[in-house]
Amino acid sequence: MDLDQLGQAIAHALPGAVKARTIALGELTLEVAPEQIAQTIAHLKDQRGFRILIDLCGVDWPQRPKRFDVVYHLLSLTENARIRLKVQLAEGETIASIVALHPSANWFERETFDMFGIVFSDHPDMRRILTDYGFSGYPLRKDFPLTGYVEVRYDDELKRVVYQPVQLVQEFRDFDFMSPWEGAKYVLPGDEKAKP
Repeated sequence: MDLDQLGQAIAHALPGAVKARTIALGELTLEVAPEQIAQTIAHLKDQRGFRILIDLCGVDWPQRPKRFDVVYHLLSLTENARIRLKVQLAEGETIASIVALHPSANWFERETFDMFGIVFSDHPDMRRILTDYGFSGYPLRKDFPLTGYVEVRYDDELKRVVYQPVQLVQEFRDFDFMSPWEGAKYVLPGDEKAKP
């Protein structure tokens, strides 16, 4: 399959849907207008043989005005080809769900919502899937703190799981960035038993 011809044919068949196309590492990538993603995926499934949704995920680019990419990976077994679709969204914008076209998108879209806060309109069950019900924030956003906002631990006195603000007990840590091949300048624990 000639990927350049495929990209041109899709752009011609769906006027205004394809904003840009590139070919890299043997895969065609189409940047699609957000309002036409469901139509584009339906065309690829019904007319072009891309019947398998391999993956759907989000990417965060906080420096851009349209902060998020929603990325779809589709596979055609008959043509032995893959295609990648990208949609750019600003924070707070929604995108159409494709669960009606690909039921496997259900959990992918829920995971993208849970990790990035990207909402898929008309999704049958848009709720968190990986984090807890009371979880605050979206962990895969670049501005999410590495330590999170709360920690979960079992309190032996209360005999239950408790949520509390994160407490970092080691503010200053001493890291040894020495290469293991250089050898330590001090005696490592256990080495005191070895003969020099």
